[in-house]
Amino acid sequence: MKSRLLIIEDNPNNRYLVTFLLTKGGHEVFEAETGSSGLDMAIKIKPDLILLDIQLPEMDGYSVMRHLKQHPQLKSIPIVAVTSYAMPGDRQKCLDAGAEGYIEKPIDPSSFVFEVEQFLEASDKGGR
Repeated sequence: MKSRLLIIEDNPNNRYLVTFLLTKGGHEVFEAETGSSGLDMAIKIKPDLILLDIQLPEMDGYSVMRHLKQHPQLKSIPIVAVTSYAMPGDRQKCLDAGAEGYIEKPIDPSSFVFEVEQFLEASDKGGR
């Protein structure tokens, strides 16, 4: 099942690893380094899923989620926070901000693609 995925992540090593794993898993992957470039890219490509870092320069992931969820053409795109924020309450804060899912960094390369695909399947069942 080939899906269009957008990664919004400022760390080039993290972008490389996630892109490598997802491309190897058969998905089409687009990358953005900042929240604002991620919003522009989302409008342009209309991805099936957005993988969003929370710690971003200029505009943090929470602000990006609010913008995505308020945009008429983007609000139905599921967002998965992929973040090193792993303190009690961080997962819920991401979900409350608009994320449909949460994956902790560092990611596990052996299960990451499967985890992402679970979110894609859940969004397909949701009528997207």
